[in-house]
Amino acid sequence: MSPRNYLLHTLMVASCILSPASTLGDEEQNHTEKTEMRNARMEWWREARFGMFVHWGLYSGLAGTWQGEKVVSAGAEWIQQRARADTWIYAHEAVPHFRPTLDFAKEWAKLAKQAGCKYVVFTTKHHDGFSLHDSSITTYDAQDLIGRDLCKEITEACKAEGLKVGFYHSVIDWHHPQYDYVTGRSLPHPLSKKPSPNGPRNHELYIDYLHHQAKELMSNYGTVDIVWWDYSKNEAAGSFWRADDLMAMVREHQPNIVSNNRLYHSFKIKEADERLKAWKPEQGDFTTPEQHIPSTGLPGVDWEVCMTMNTTWGYSEHDQTWKSDEVLIQNLVDIVSKGGNYLLNIGPKGDGSIPEASIQSMASIGRWMEVNGESIYGTTASPFGKPAWGRYTKTPEILYAHVFQWPEDGKLSITAEGIQVSRAYLLADKDQDLQFEMTTDGPLFSLPENAPDNQVSVIAIEHEITK
Repeated sequence: MSPRNYLLHTLMVASCILSPASTLGDEEQNHTEKTEMRNARMEWWREARFGMFVHWGLYSGLAGTWQGEKVVSAGAEWIQQRARADTWIYAHEAVPHFRPTLDFAKEWAKLAKQAGCKYVVFTTKHHDGFSLHDSSITTYDAQDLIGRDLCKEITEACKAEGLKVGFYHSVIDWHHPQYDYVTGRSLPHPLSKKPSPNGPRNHELYIDYLHHQAKELMSNYGTVDIVWWDYSKNEAAGSFWRADDLMAMVREHQPNIVSNNRLYHSFKIKEADERLKAWKPEQGDFTTPEQHIPSTGLPGVDWEVCMTMNTTWGYSEHDQTWKSDEVLIQNLVDIVSKGGNYLLNIGPKGDGSIPEASIQSMASIGRWMEVNGESIYGTTASPFGKPAWGRYTKTPEILYAHVFQWPEDGKLSITAEGIQVSRAYLLADKDQDLQFEMTTDGPLFSLPENAPDNQVSVIAIEHEITK
């Protein structure tokens, strides 16, 4: 069967939904109430700290290989753009390799739960334009291709495991015939610098399509906890997507949803620290440093590091550059110690199966979290400087010392001015109190000869604030 017979668009003009008029009082009251509402929405997200990202779509079956040749190791989800293939050739190559098994979604959800993740964000549509959800305005979706609403399967599996659910949705679309890649020239497209094969494009028709698909996602799958947009740059930001109207519609259908800021925020800012400084709450609830951890957090800024386990988001058979379990766990601790969340990616294969290296690492993180999770969930950034031997996280009553480098002499100095230690113990051995003495710099602990954990050992320090 020719790809053209099942990959046809039906363009539909979606209704424009206007932002509801504010009924709040003066500007100060308005700001205060908006802050309170946002804090209420963000509470679970700030406590969760750890989520699983999933990049999966038609590109997954290609696995970084195009027509028998290696094209990419990193960024395998960009293979259509790297191969400069139009949408019909791309579909012809990719569709035969995308055959999800019946229970793939349950396996994903079980893995996330086992690893200690509190939420899962998955790609409902990536830049190639293929939708995992059942869309009424295109046949370029999973329902028409394989007779299954994959978005529904994944969402239901995650909720069955008690996980919060996030929808990643690309505002870029390489398939739609009216997506104006000429005007949005700073954004990637397989046909960049080439004229449109179907003549001048009407970008407003694509924006209507984008809004309609987003409305389907927000309406048809129950509670959606996160919307994770991707992405804007330079002239293609904010108004280019009619972002204010889009977010008004999203909040109408999902009033408690949490959103990232990539509808408005330029991807041009790549430095992790600069992303935090550029964040504005009216443009999204949190900002998203990618593949890099900021040197420090910023008070009042919500942020989430998204990161791969190797170097690719989508599956590539050529990428075996896997991060060690130690690095992954220490990354988690480092991020949380600065007040951020960690969104760790897996890239399943075309059948939905997860690479064995990802399974093993997630299991290792899960074993660590089983013992030490209380030092991650619901904790906040450290009030103290970053120690050479590790990191701190805290709750109001407990300071957690995450020891990356176990001291050879068995002595660990905690520089924690203003606290009075009442008790300390290893999370790996809560029944055994650690001995310590108070010095002018803070408590000095006597530790066992061997670290209880080869990756990160955690000391819980119960205390009172003295000043």
